[in-house]
Amino acid sequence: MADEEEEPEEPLVELGEGEAVEGQPLARVASRLTWPHEKSRVVEKEGESVVRTPDGPQSLADVLADVDVTYFDTRQSFVAAVIEAVGDAPVQTE
Repeated sequence: MADEEEEPEEPLVELGEGEAVEGQPLARVASRLTWPHEKSRVVEKEGESVVRTPDGPQSLADVLADVDVTYFDTRQSFVAAVIEAVGDAPVQTE
């Protein structure tokens, strides 16, 4: 039988007490997709997802409207195109 270890009572990593950030990290949305993908297919599958941007949360469909690339051969090319469109400044909190 497998040894059963007790769960620690305290969290292993303390969470900050700052304001919550709205939206999802872009990496989380990108990880839910398989590559390659056309931009239209990404919008179809994840367009309603709200991602974190330096200007506040935005739907992925709105962000991709500003992207000229129509085909993403890799996850990295998708992430790079989105970052180019929205920038890579720190995300604002409330």
